[in-house]
Amino acid sequence: MRAHPMAGDTVLAVLLGLVDLLLFVADQFAELPELPPWYVAVPINIAMVAPLVFRRKSPLWSAYCVLVVSIVHATLMLGIGSAAGLAMSIYSVVVYAGRRQGMVFVGAVIVSSAVQLALEPPDDELFIAILFLAFGIALCWTLGEFVGARRAYDVEVEARLHLLETERDQATRIAVAEERGRIARELHDVVAHAVSVMVVQADGASYAIQSDPELAQRAVQTISETGRGALGELRRLLDVLRSDDADGEPRVPQPDAHALAELADRMRTSGVPVELETDDLGDLPAGVSLGIYRIVQESLTNTLKHAGRGATAAVRVHRTGDLVEVLVSDDGAGRVPQLAGSSQRLPGGNGLIGMRERAHVYGGTLDVGPAPGGGWQVRAALPVRLDK
Repeated sequence: MRAHPMAGDTVLAVLLGLVDLLLFVADQFAELPELPPWYVAVPINIAMVAPLVFRRKSPLWSAYCVLVVSIVHATLMLGIGSAAGLAMSIYSVVVYAGRRQGMVFVGAVIVSSAVQLALEPPDDELFIAILFLAFGIALCWTLGEFVGARRAYDVEVEARLHLLETERDQATRIAVAEERGRIARELHDVVAHAVSVMVVQADGASYAIQSDPELAQRAVQTISETGRGALGELRRLLDVLRSDDADGEPRVPQPDAHALAELADRMRTSGVPVELETDDLGDLPAGVSLGIYRIVQESLTNTLKHAGRGATAAVRVHRTGDLVEVLVSDDGAGRVPQLAGSSQRLPGGNGLIGMRERAHVYGGTLDVGPAPGGGWQVRAALPVRLDK
């Protein structure tokens, strides 16, 4: 009924109409003289229950239609449709139209019932009729208040969940932007290092020229000076592009895969035994080498935070052709928070975002999850040649 409200209300209306029709047929067999003919009773019964189909879509329109038809229905004594229809209408108006509209409709019901009782007072049953009317109105109002409050609470919870999801998405986008900015700054330093190497090579080439060494030396010296100028311009350009909070950050030499041994030593000093196994990674591109270091660094940091006391970690970096595979695993029993929208429990929050963005920058992949034998593992694959 919640998924298809009109379908559910149609079923209720049909059942209520069938009950009234069965009562009418039973009264026909009893040959009661005050009964109207069937061609009058059947349309009135249908008109009595038909507005209930729209009690949730158009609660006020439905309720007042039920009220008007119930006057005729009750006067002709055609069954329980008038009483049941008014009860459902009071409940629907309170839930779907609000307390104020509910009070107006209840007042209309009381006035209509009072007029009917005054025109046709029941024999020795006036008090019982009034008591029944008051009890029915109170019961329907109470149910309507309860369900209306519950419905408003559900709406508020859904709105808050939507707001939390929006804030989470915004925080994720901010974290991605910050990590990309950090990666861009590191890549700048890598490029600057490459330019510095070019300058050094140009300086060395100036001494290797055999023919007309003085002229060649002056030309190569010009290349060297131009390279140094380009390096300075690149640094000034980065100062413009950096955000305000990053302007004061000092430029330091960026680490690479060769610094993994030093990283492992620092982790051992912090209390996490680390087993390091690497291939010869000497000819890796500087950006890829930096990416490997950052992924291993973040993975070991998560091990230190979440794996628990006594956990050990293993780092394996192997190169197969043009692909470098990084595997960082631990045997800890720690638990990490579940990332929203994912079926896995993922470590690190923004750290995971940073690792993933870094892998994607270099055209690689990143998989994070529980290790087959227990603990946690991070597996990354980075292509060596980015131009492919």
